[in-house]
Amino acid sequence: MMLTPTHHFRDIERRPEYLQPEKCVPPPYPGPAGTMWFIRDGCGIACAIVTWFLVLYAEFVVLFVMLIPSRDYVYSIINGVVFNLLAFLALASHCRAMLTDPGAVPKGNATKEFIESLQLKPGQVVYKCPKCCSIKPDRAHHCSVCKRCIRKMDHHCPWVNNCVGENNQKFFVLFTMYIALISLHALIMVGFHFLHCFEEDWTKCSSFSPPTTVILLILLCFEALLFLIFTSVMFGTQVHSICTDETGIERLQRKDQPRQQVCHWQLAKDTFGGDFSLSWCNPFSGQPEIPPDKDLVRQASHSDIDVENTESTEEPSEAKNVDVEEIDD
Repeated sequence: MMLTPTHHFRDIERRPEYLQPEKCVPPPYPGPAGTMWFIRDGCGIACAIVTWFLVLYAEFVVLFVMLIPSRDYVYSIINGVVFNLLAFLALASHCRAMLTDPGAVPKGNATKEFIESLQLKPGQVVYKCPKCCSIKPDRAHHCSVCKRCIRKMDHHCPWVNNCVGENNQKFFVLFTMYIALISLHALIMVGFHFLHCFEEDWTKCSSFSPPTTVILLILLCFEALLFLIFTSVMFGTQVHSICTDETGIERLQRKDQPRQQVCHWQLAKDTFGGDFSLSWCNPFSGQPEIPPDKDLVRQASHSDIDVENTESTEEPSEAKNVDVEEIDD
């Protein structure tokens, strides 16, 4: 984050002209409640399609090159069921991470009337995002791809074409975990298949020609190894973020925000939705609703430099002042 030469503090009168209510209005055609969330980003859509293609390629090689031609039916059935179940859960988690609202702040709610309805007390402030004209809750950040402020935003992931935030972090964790598991499973099966083919006749260990079989297996091995390393790192990073209650953006910014200390287990339960159970691994289980006014009001602090405009009250019954901090976020 780079500070611009205009970075400074000043007191200005709280006027309707400053709030610019004509620019901070809800979108003209807001979608109905429950509308599917989808980001129209070309790069993200392409990455999501590539993700599905690679999983389906692995499915093809595992089934038609290794399992179906095998004479060991028990081996084929067990590994086929396990691999297909993990692949299904991985793709389901990917869909939930991609199509779930990550915790977007209502757009255009930074109006004078809404701010006054919060009934700010002395020393309290609300932060306004000038890019999407919304009240910026604590620990929210503006995503330039989603064009929205996202609650507890960790990062924007092109592979799921969405931000990873407060509402969909569970699904992203499950996606990385299941992709890592099917990658490891595929690597183990490729290793056993090569050993089997070296011991037997190559023409009998696959329905494809030996050169085609080798090429398909090597490509699957390379894909599985690459995704195993990548998703394992991402899974570990996300688990660390959950246990430390610190997002990826906060780690990069090294911000010391005073927050209530919560035990690691409670943080995990908040993320995955309740006490430990099989629902933690279920990408179809829902997440608790976030109150729309959660963490909108904060205590005044000059250490918060991730926004451009700050609305504050100094005296409850007299004219209010505004501390404005302009930075390049």
